[in-house]
Amino acid sequence: MRIGVPAETHPHERRVALVPDGVTKLKAAGCDILVERGAGASAFFPDAAYEAAGATIVATAAEALGADLVLKVQRPSAVEVGQLREGAALISFLAPATSGEVLDALAARKVTAFAMELVPRTTKAQSMDALSSQATIAGYKAVLVGADAMGRILPMLTTAAGTLAPAKVFVVGAGVAGLQAIATARRLGGIVSAFDVRPVVREQVQSLGASFVELAVEGEGEGGYAKELAEDQQQRVVAAVCGHAQGQDLVITTAQIPGRPAPRLITADAVRAMKPGSVIVDLAGESGGNCELTRFGETVTVDGVSIISPVNLPAGVPFHSSQMYGRNVLTFVTHLLQDGALQVDLADPITSPMCVTHAGELRTGKAA
Repeated sequence: MRIGVPAETHPHERRVALVPDGVTKLKAAGCDILVERGAGASAFFPDAAYEAAGATIVATAAEALGADLVLKVQRPSAVEVGQLREGAALISFLAPATSGEVLDALAARKVTAFAMELVPRTTKAQSMDALSSQATIAGYKAVLVGADAMGRILPMLTTAAGTLAPAKVFVVGAGVAGLQAIATARRLGGIVSAFDVRPVVREQVQSLGASFVELAVEGEGEGGYAKELAEDQQQRVVAAVCGHAQGQDLVITTAQIPGRPAPRLITADAVRAMKPGSVIVDLAGESGGNCELTRFGETVTVDGVSIISPVNLPAGVPFHSSQMYGRNVLTFVTHLLQDGALQVDLADPITSPMCVTHAGELRTGKAA
């Protein structure tokens, strides 16, 4: 079986879907790997490393996209869909909830497409969980982005010019990204507090050296994700988050609800009550933002407070994010392979929920 790895064409995307280590493993499984020239260059994986691992470097995207199985990071463009071989398979992030035209085009070409966003939250699929691996990078990078934009440093310093107090960091949402943000801010010397509607994460927050903002609200939904709250509960959460945020130097928000707009947790009035020079880094910008003043992909400054809504933070750490994503993809491909060929078992509890198009049909929302 031929596996193709094209270069990513999405703006500012620096990741690659398979790293040389993965090539070695797939070659051992009997696959031929076609890597477009320069596909890994932005992630610091040169062509020579792929060739040493056993890949064939091809000159054009069309050659890589014409393989039996294509591995990508971002969903394919209309041009790329047209270059996929009819009846081929595709594994990538696909944003299926907002990609109707792309899914229709994939189905029309009878492509079997798997969405990496839909890896089930089970123990067996944990090593395939690309959302978690990339959220880890995003949480780390968010602290660096915020620290760079702040008007002060994070750690306490005692110098001949006097003592500098440590910065206060507030992380809203203690999922994978939030926990990594907490750990990173603590390593950099900040005084860290965190809030989540799921009380079960309190111990995880405290184990990282942060304090937990207490509020008697239970908001854990299916699969361990947060769920949408009742209106009175949401009002209490907003009041608690806004009240605590006003005394902070850096606020990082990560709260999202699968399939729903991000909950609005920080009001415009709360932003204006924060100290000049404070920073909010909103990681939920793409789904609407946790802050009322967030504009996705932009930095907004109000009364000296900066609200940053970064785009694709994992691409800013391309080596390790590619390494992690590549391992997620490799594990899933290995799950599908039998005797060197792709076997699509739509009764399989991992394969079925991830498969969004197959045999010319859309499968989004279908259960195993």
